[in-house]
Amino acid sequence: MKVGLIGRQGSGKTAIFGALTGLRAETGGNESHLGVTKVPDARIDRLSEIFKPKKTTYAEIRFTDFPAQSNEKLKANAALIAQMRDVDAMALVLNDFDGASDPLKDLRDLLAEMILADLVVVENRQTKLKKEKGKEREGEVLARCLKTLEAEESLRSIDFTPDEESLLAGFGFLSRKSVIALFNVAEERAGKDLPDNYRKELERLQIPGLALSAKVEMEVAQLDEKDRQGFLNELGIDEPARDRFIRASYKLLNLISFFTSGEDEVKAWTIEQGTPARKAAGKIHSDIERGFIRAEVVAYEDFIRYGSDAKCREAGKLRLEGKDYVVADGDIIHFRFNV
Repeated sequence: MKVGLIGRQGSGKTAIFGALTGLRAETGGNESHLGVTKVPDARIDRLSEIFKPKKTTYAEIRFTDFPAQSNEKLKANAALIAQMRDVDAMALVLNDFDGASDPLKDLRDLLAEMILADLVVVENRQTKLKKEKGKEREGEVLARCLKTLEAEESLRSIDFTPDEESLLAGFGFLSRKSVIALFNVAEERAGKDLPDNYRKELERLQIPGLALSAKVEMEVAQLDEKDRQGFLNELGIDEPARDRFIRASYKLLNLISFFTSGEDEVKAWTIEQGTPARKAAGKIHSDIERGFIRAEVVAYEDFIRYGSDAKCREAGKLRLEGKDYVVADGDIIHFRFNV
């Protein structure tokens, strides 16, 4: 999963990047920063204790900290927009710590700029389509997009058919991407809920939001694991921003994890909820998807209860599933295939 961080100058965006990745990056400048964080999962930890594999691989989130936005409009920065189109979700970092900023206005402005950037793309493409034949269907879909964007609404508000999704996939429209608002609050507000007016505005915009303190979370990220929880407890914070953000992102993008396990490796794989077994197999390797025969599946809870594949089989908890089986969160799967 790829997540992009964007925000105004002075929003504390790069500090949030540090809190989420544990990396230190220079503020300012025109360069993007890249970082990866492992998705904590107690189930992977437990499976590793059981199998004692040579390698344990957690799911990952890849973060891109994009250069801070000044008052210039996003649509004017073509190079930056091109980078943004490659991410799966946007985290909009909002200054809510100095009392001089209006985070809700900044949120609305950033969303509006994403809409304007998409409007430019649609208008340019429609101009080119006038010279091309056989692209009537694409023109119809883009006309719907244009109408929505001109009404200052995001493309997230439109339901597209699978065929329409395919037509639009190459555009990477910003206003179609999943969005989460990160309110960077002052230290004394760390761990507090969002105010009612914030929650109402987020509900109106139909996007989730989180409050966190970059200053506090940066300190947390630099602590040893054994010291973190005590520090958080002193501040009245249940868990670090990274964990809260990851959970919110998985919910936002409708993601789940399935596992493969054995003596060589225990590994978590991230897929969308509702993914059939054959397509899930393709996450591991295209050959497994192409030559799919069946999937041997046991739920994580059943495996922990019985302790081995053999005992799960005896108890009727290890199942043989076909290509259309919908993978569930926590499934431990062994794919059979022949190429």
